[in-house]
Amino acid sequence: MKLNPWWHYQYSRLLALFKRHDQAIDELRAALRIDPSYMRAAASLGFLYATLGRYPLAIEQFKAALKLQPDDAVLLFDLGYVYHRQKNYEQAIEAFKKSVSLAPRNDRAWYGMGLALSSLGRHEESAQALDEATTLQPMNSLAWYELGMAYHILNRRDKLDTVIAHMNRFDPKVTQHLIRATEKPINAASPAEPLATAGGAAANPQ
Repeated sequence: MKLNPWWHYQYSRLLALFKRHDQAIDELRAALRIDPSYMRAAASLGFLYATLGRYPLAIEQFKAALKLQPDDAVLLFDLGYVYHRQKNYEQAIEAFKKSVSLAPRNDRAWYGMGLALSSLGRHEESAQALDEATTLQPMNSLAWYELGMAYHILNRRDKLDTVIAHMNRFDPKVTQHLIRATEKPINAASPAEPLATAGGAAANPQ
């Protein structure tokens, strides 16, 4: 019996749930052979590749999905995340910027942008992006940590102290990590070492 693409897609979701990723990928490929314009299958295939660390394939697939749906902020975030994992920071920033232009309240994209900018030594811009991320998600201690590191590199002690005071109210452990990290001077030309990356191809389209 010949299955329609929707059935292949649904079966891939079940297989992925049980960590049978390679079989799930086969089902998504089957769905796309039947209907190359099936955007949800294309996006899900990119997500699975990213989950498995197959980043070149994930990039290729997210780009294919974006051709079908160019103004998808979630797909642009996922593309930025994969670029970031590959240390393609300029391309990551471009994707994150497009994502927030479409969804300004996407705190994960602002956070990812801040990390990528920091990795390039663009700490002023990084602080601006991370400030957006922490405004949108005030309980994201990792974003606050990176914002504190940016202020430390920029020698803005007053702003760093404000970050430390805020973080200590809800995450004393990460706050202590930040305090220790900022006890010694950092060359402003050296990017801060992030605690975490942009957060996984975080928006599973499934």
